Amino acid sequence: MMGAPDRYAVIGHPVAHSKSPHIHAAFAAQTGQNLTYERLLAPLNGFVATVMGFIEQGGKGLNVTLPFKLEAHALADMLTERACAAGAVNTLNIVNGLILGDNTDGVGLVVDIECNAGLPLRGKKVLLLGAGGAARGAVLPLLQAGPATLTIANRTSAKADALAREFAASANVPANICACDFSALRGRFDLVINATSASLGGELPPILPELFGSATLAYDMMYGKEPTVFMRFAARHDAATRDGLGMLVEQAAESFLLWRGVRPDTAPVYAELRASMD
Repeated sequence: MMGAPDRYAVIGHPVAHSKSPHIHAAFAAQTGQNLTYERLLAPLNGFVATVMGFIEQGGKGLNVTLPFKLEAHALADMLTERACAAGAVNTLNIVNGLILGDNTDGVGLVVDIECNAGLPLRGKKVLLLGAGGAARGAVLPLLQAGPATLTIANRTSAKADALAREFAASANVPANICACDFSALRGRFDLVINATSASLGGELPPILPELFGSATLAYDMMYGKEPTVFMRFAARHDAATRDGLGMLVEQAAESFLLWRGVRPDTAPVYAELRASMD
């Protein structure tokens, strides 16, 4: 007889919009895992209390969304290498009473690009737009994929420079990492990733058309029913485009693997989510 299901949840403020319960329910059904997955709305000043209450009630793991990823990093008893590198945590796993913090965003991005979009990153010229939290979480997994170069560009170069120097000094991966402001960007890239928040406001980072070509993949971490301004701009200059819905599904799969020890098939879940947005 099957016992009581293990409890998982996504915690955030707000959290009602989260697609994670649907994604993880699909993963559980597909892999035969006995679990429940819910939404937890935490007060802005009550993240730790909400997490500890969930754990005391038998909770096994949490996905963490805005604005609590930094608090989750501070709360964790142990951190994975990629959580340390990202400086933020989006996955908590409860192991023998201890809280393990992980960050699956960057690896979700890389898996979506390499496996789903079909662009192997080894030897490629990669451009990362932005130097905030979304960009930081992507740097280590991108470097570990072995690109020829990784350029971090930001509206002001100081933040990008600091991020590039930090990873150049600490990451044990062979890659040429550099930084600049948007105005200094020149030449064409194999992959351009928009990790800025510009798409949320329907804006375009101040970049030149020459960054894109017919062999370029323009990837926006944001997703929606319609292509973002960044994606439309890149497409007008012959680039292939992809939004961040696949990244969302792949980072969830990485969390599921951490919790349950089994990797779900993401393709049908992605297809269902995409169809539901049309």
